[in-house]
Amino acid sequence: MAAALLLFASLAGASSLGYDPEADPVAESRSAVAEARAGDKRILVLVGGEWCSWCHVLDRFVKGEPEIHRLWDQGYVTLKVHWEPEHPNQEFLDRYPKIAGYPHIFVLDRDGTFLHSQNTGDLEEGGSYNEEMLLAFLDDWMPSKGGL
Repeated sequence: MAAALLLFASLAGASSLGYDPEADPVAESRSAVAEARAGDKRILVLVGGEWCSWCHVLDRFVKGEPEIHRLWDQGYVTLKVHWEPEHPNQEFLDRYPKIAGYPHIFVLDRDGTFLHSQNTGDLEEGGSYNEEMLLAFLDDWMPSKGGL
């Protein structure tokens, strides 16, 4: 019984990545655009889910690398879009290029205009992400840079 309570407490305290299957990404994108315009930022649309092991790796990596975390917060508004066969969010995702794997990042300008599709597998190294490649990606798409 004590072990079951300990397991429940640890699961209840586990943090969610923010991929909500019930969220409306079309409505949330309008809020992201308003926030990006106000903050002179771009939008990173992260497509994935709680089920996605690499989504967890990316989340930990971004939070654990101070320079990446700083650039991410400085230049971007994050919009997380849940994907799974039962909740594919097709109405929203059909406006962007096809996704090969998860997580996937779409870069949008502050007005919501599509700029870039990034396969995160290209940023991986071993069982995590490559700091130099992720920093270069964030730096290349910063609002002040104008993109590639």
